[in-house]
Amino acid sequence: MDRFKAAKQASVLGIVGNIFLFIIKIIVGLFSMSQAMLADALNSASDVLSSIMTYIGNKVASKAADEDHNLGHGKAEYIYSMLISLTMMFLGLKIFIDSVKSLFFNEEFVFTKWLVIVCIVTIIIKILLYFYTSKVGKKYNNLLVEANSKDHRNDVILTSFNLVSALCALFGYYLIDGLVGILISLWIIYTGVKIFIDSYDVLMDKTISNETKDKVMKIISKHNEIVKINHFNATPVGYLYQVSFSIFVDGTLSTFDSHKIANDLEKEIDKEVPEIYLTVIHVNPIDIKDSSDI
Repeated sequence: MDRFKAAKQASVLGIVGNIFLFIIKIIVGLFSMSQAMLADALNSASDVLSSIMTYIGNKVASKAADEDHNLGHGKAEYIYSMLISLTMMFLGLKIFIDSVKSLFFNEEFVFTKWLVIVCIVTIIIKILLYFYTSKVGKKYNNLLVEANSKDHRNDVILTSFNLVSALCALFGYYLIDGLVGILISLWIIYTGVKIFIDSYDVLMDKTISNETKDKVMKIISKHNEIVKINHFNATPVGYLYQVSFSIFVDGTLSTFDSHKIANDLEKEIDKEVPEIYLTVIHVNPIDIKDSSDI
């Protein structure tokens, strides 16, 4: 299964699962007037939107490079990841406000066994979705799927607190419902901010990590015929990077030999460093007898 097909499958499963969970949560939430369950239902509605954005973003990102987009459409992943993060932050703020209101007005809800059943069903489904999307996201280094995966993980934590809230209500502790809603909202806002920062960094052309750059430099250092390098640049293209730099070689070498050094090095870097999909090297001749050139 290729990268984009795997991401498509993950998003479709998320859409189907979240629509099902939203329906059962909103029914039970309205019946019981549980603030935590209604917040959970609203979160599932947001998850449906997130999964749809994952599907659309993946479809756009999978398009090949064309005349208008020479480097492809890979950054669409990060644009839609940012939209998901903004949705999560808005949702978290809405749940926070509603939960605080429920504490001040001391709203009590009607306990029903369906609160517990829905929570358990949600936890099981979300754990399965989390492990699947987490595996796909890490395997293909897909930030969009990873963002969706974190959303599923949050839902497991969120609904676990919701379950505790429902069980506390069984013994008359209704205050826990509002407190759980507040905890849920803060966690969602935190996750949304983190995804936003990750997406922003790529869209603003943040360079490769020091670890990846060290891998490249280690490969270059193996080539004794390269006297020095400069003008090292790295540009993110989707989930991978394009790097470029200049190498200085002995000016007495033929044009063919000096460019062969660059061509071989480009292939070696592209092969050995998975984070890089394209290496562009400019060759400069240098007088190795003149120390001022080194």
